Amino acid sequence: MNAPAPGAMVVPLRLDEDMVRLRQQVREQLVAQGFSLIDQTKMVTAASELARNTLRYGGGGEAHLLHVANGMRRGLQLVFTDDGPGIDDIPRALTDGYTSGGGMGLGLSGAKRLADEFDITSAPGAGTTVSITKWKPY
Repeated sequence: MNAPAPGAMVVPLRLDEDMVRLRQQVREQLVAQGFSLIDQTKMVTAASELARNTLRYGGGGEAHLLHVANGMRRGLQLVFTDDGPGIDDIPRALTDGYTSGGGMGLGLSGAKRLADEFDITSAPGAGTTVSITKWKPY
């Protein structure tokens, strides 16, 4: 797994209960930054979907929460990492309805829609890293 960025809060994702703790931490960080209830809900939902994927398909991993800035913009970045089997066809995995398991196939694509920025890196046998960022409107 990737080393956490300096200043990042790291939440281990090993058990279903860890998803509850992650959602609480994400909401607390967004409230502290003054995000709207709508943006809080979007980001907590995206975090929940990505945490579920990390557990179900990656065999567990970590979520890194990091306050980010770009000029005057402030936001929250979440980075999910695992050492699982990886994804061999990322464009296909981002298609609504695609699932490699028994889910609805909306986790990755839904998280992408809910975040302002989305990035995924993965390869078969090399694990997966998904990063999402939500920027606070001025």
